[in-house]
Amino acid sequence: MKRWLFAVSLAGLLALFGCSRPVQEETTAAETMPPAETETEEETSGVKVIEGAGLNQDRTVSVRIVDEDNPALPGRVPVKVRGIYISGPMSGSTEAFNNILDSAAGTEINTVVIDFKDDEGRITCQIDSPLVTEIGACRPYVKDIKGLISSLKERGLYVIARVVAFRDPYLAEQKPEWSLHLADGSLYRDRQGMAWVDPYRKEVWDYLIEVGTAAKEVGFNEVQFDYIRFSTESSMDQVVFDESVTQGRSKMDVITEFVTYAYENLASQGLFVSADVFGTIIGSEIDANAVGQSYTEMAKHLDYICPMIYPSHYSSGNFGIEHPDTQPYETVLGALQKSRTVLDEAAEADDHVSRQAIVRPWLQDFTASYLGEGNYIPYGDAEVAAQIQAVKDAGYDEWMLWSAANRYHFGQLAPAGSEHVTEESPAEQTSVDGAEQETESASLEETAPESETASPDGAEQESESASPDETGQETENAS
Repeated sequence: MKRWLFAVSLAGLLALFGCSRPVQEETTAAETMPPAETETEEETSGVKVIEGAGLNQDRTVSVRIVDEDNPALPGRVPVKVRGIYISGPMSGSTEAFNNILDSAAGTEINTVVIDFKDDEGRITCQIDSPLVTEIGACRPYVKDIKGLISSLKERGLYVIARVVAFRDPYLAEQKPEWSLHLADGSLYRDRQGMAWVDPYRKEVWDYLIEVGTAAKEVGFNEVQFDYIRFSTESSMDQVVFDESVTQGRSKMDVITEFVTYAYENLASQGLFVSADVFGTIIGSEIDANAVGQSYTEMAKHLDYICPMIYPSHYSSGNFGIEHPDTQPYETVLGALQKSRTVLDEAAEADDHVSRQAIVRPWLQDFTASYLGEGNYIPYGDAEVAAQIQAVKDAGYDEWMLWSAANRYHFGQLAPAGSEHVTEESPAEQTSVDGAEQETESASLEETAPESETASPDGAEQESESASPDETGQETENAS
């Protein structure tokens, strides 16, 4: 039986079932009849499970109820994202940035993810915010952030603020009492010399909420957290944690708590909230424990969860592929099929009570030559298109391209306005918690050398820059 999880208001239910009477009858019954204990729990959670939905009455649907007890969040209009990452320096270079946007014009690209708080912990524009101002965190590549965002929206673009979370060397040095320390009292630093703040510290959480709120005030539609995890390096064994701060919580406990806290504080302001996660945590308890990222638990408290499934990040043998980087379609398809399985199992185990984030993966648009001859292929238009096709074939509909150097291949993208057709629209589906590890998943140390570069948390290494938290290796996006 196919199962969908999606958020709708009561008005959305009318569209789903074609008339208002069944909804009115259910609402009346809920209001006039003493609810059973389990029904009360469902009402409180804002989720209603409906059996026999769909034209063939063969689907079970978990519906988000919007009523006086579960109000809709203000000002949030979802967009099916097909986006690209833009670094702070690039966003401040008007001519170069416009050249990228002009190249993407006419394609399905409808979103830009811009560094707002970058990999060095600096805010990439000038903002007036208490702690940001106190520590002097602004390094304004962008002189007029409101004007920039306004111009992007005039192009019809959805604008996401990338906020690097716990790898923050600037905050760590300005507020050492909030940072990770070694036994001798010195700051913990990873192989790149980057200091990390302590994810257990509530003060750090509040700073990130302050930054997210500032992103809302200058016009961003969404905040996307990167490096929302612990460092994976073996040197972490030397970090001394304060038991009065950790309070017996595990790494996964505290990362999930932060995600929940961030969502409650930012979504209520009208922002969408997302997070980048390692692709290898999907189905891998070992990797999930190492970084503190539980795929399914985090997905319960986000609008979008963004696994970094760069083919270059997977080691030999993953998904039965000898050299994953050389087979981008098969690798991305394997990763997202595992995502779907893990999330479906979590929804079943949860009786469809919890909300689930939509899966929006990061895809690779860089050549991982650092892997060595025979282990990689040059990435261009065809390889990007192959990954996007894999996203569609896995039943998902949103994606983002990562290039730390902001060099993109738009040659085989679909034209603007085209819609991917999938059996189950990702706009109506959500992802949840993750699962056990199959023999395919590679360890974090193997797949994403954090010393290299960053990619939305993590990395790639193209000698470019970093990627959304995942230490990948393009030097692009690592977290």
